[in-house]
Amino acid sequence: MNADANRSSGVRLAELVAALSLATDLGLGVPQEHVLRQTTIASRLAGLAGLSQSQRTSVYYTSLLAWVGCVSDSHEMAKWFGDDQRVRADSYEVDKAGLPFMSFMVGHVAQGLPPMRRLTMIGRFMAGGFREAGASMMMHCQTAGVLADRLGLGDEVGAALAQAFERWDGKGVPGRSAGDAIDPVMRVVQIADDAEVFARLGGIDAAVEMLRARRATEFDPSLVDLVVAHSEEVLGDLDGGAWDETVRAIGDGDGALGEAELTEVLTAFADYADLKSASWTGHSRGVARLAADAARRLGLPDADRVVVERAALVHDIGALGVSTGIWDKSSAWTSADRERVRTHPYLTERVLARPARLAEIGAVASLHHERLDGSGYPRGVNASGIPVSARIVAAADVLHALGEDRIHRPAFPPKTREVMMREEVRAGRLDGEAVNAVLAAAGHEVRRRPELPAGLTAREVEVLTRLVRGISNKQIARELGVTPRTVGSHVEHIYAKIGVSTRGAAALFAMSHGLGHPQTSGE
Repeated sequence: MNADANRSSGVRLAELVAALSLATDLGLGVPQEHVLRQTTIASRLAGLAGLSQSQRTSVYYTSLLAWVGCVSDSHEMAKWFGDDQRVRADSYEVDKAGLPFMSFMVGHVAQGLPPMRRLTMIGRFMAGGFREAGASMMMHCQTAGVLADRLGLGDEVGAALAQAFERWDGKGVPGRSAGDAIDPVMRVVQIADDAEVFARLGGIDAAVEMLRARRATEFDPSLVDLVVAHSEEVLGDLDGGAWDETVRAIGDGDGALGEAELTEVLTAFADYADLKSASWTGHSRGVARLAADAARRLGLPDADRVVVERAALVHDIGALGVSTGIWDKSSAWTSADRERVRTHPYLTERVLARPARLAEIGAVASLHHERLDGSGYPRGVNASGIPVSARIVAAADVLHALGEDRIHRPAFPPKTREVMMREEVRAGRLDGEAVNAVLAAAGHEVRRRPELPAGLTAREVEVLTRLVRGISNKQIARELGVTPRTVGSHVEHIYAKIGVSTRGAAALFAMSHGLGHPQTSGE
């Protein structure tokens, strides 16, 4: 990445972790901003409980990350329950211990399968699946802790996250801590999590009733009493701006990340998204490597190359909103499955909608399944609505996926991948320049174009041949599917390379080198 690594990105870590929580909502199968509202409740309760400023900061980050590891056990959950999101969402209804929780789990095993098949699965679950589910909870805690460490959040947050599934009565997982031995930060977060769900579905009275029922079993009795005594203050007014209140709760202590730090955090997001399916490991990082190299080969300005790399890193974050039971299907998707899958680029855009720097990245990432002929999804936009940055990410995503083993097929050999990519170009779905650049980035030999004068790139020639005909930057941008800002950067580079400063002089240069007609994107 060529951006100044130490230059401020204008994005705070608090905002990034809050954005990640929106992806966690998808994995939990709960409405958007559940974790944000939970964090608002936790922050209010921490203040009433007299926790120190350091502890309150830990409450903020622990709450936002507490359930982030739910993605890590999606494969195991889907194996037993099919729809991993549904079982997580429904689990809020029960006290998660003893026979009631066992009954809940058994009731969700293999839902939707034929009766005999379901009976067989229930038998296997009783024999070993319940223990496996407990082990997956531990994996959840470990994943959250690793992510917190990568984000530089310190030992206090990591220690609290390790106790996410402990209980006041000692019947939690792994069952090493009980009562006051559980970090007060996690005790606050546990209450806030379930209280948000009950308050949203049934109002404050429903949340209070649930907390009283689980007092001194699942939850710290003194904290429950505090919530009950101040229920309006802790649980009221949660329908307003959850994002603003949550981000405001952390204050201004964290400051903005540097540009390099922002990319590192988005790389952590990429790894998080790839946990959704066991066959996706390393996919987002691989797509980002290809896309960044391809953007360089196409001569994109530094700022655009950075956006391409970052959009490629997070392009699949919305995939968390689709059940792993669908992603890991070995049989053909049903029409309902396909419709659900078609939402994931849109969900990527929604997760990254705030702050503005993330929104810019999300807008590009959300187009990775759109196609030039309008046959893509979710919006079905055509070439005029797909900038070159998104065309590169789309090509990189397809090529990298073709080289990966998936549940329903093995990886394709390199030559077959190249043939398939070129067929996508001939069919009018993928951009030829982007495909050539991505193939070259992956080590494929691509046919070299004739040497271009003055070190111009193929994209710069496309701009030049339109520029000299008096076409405005805005119109050039529409024709090439890029932004006017990108065209402006290309024009500056063109003038610098050919040593002129006017359109007329540029036209003479173009004609003298046989560049008088617009060049079209091709194979």
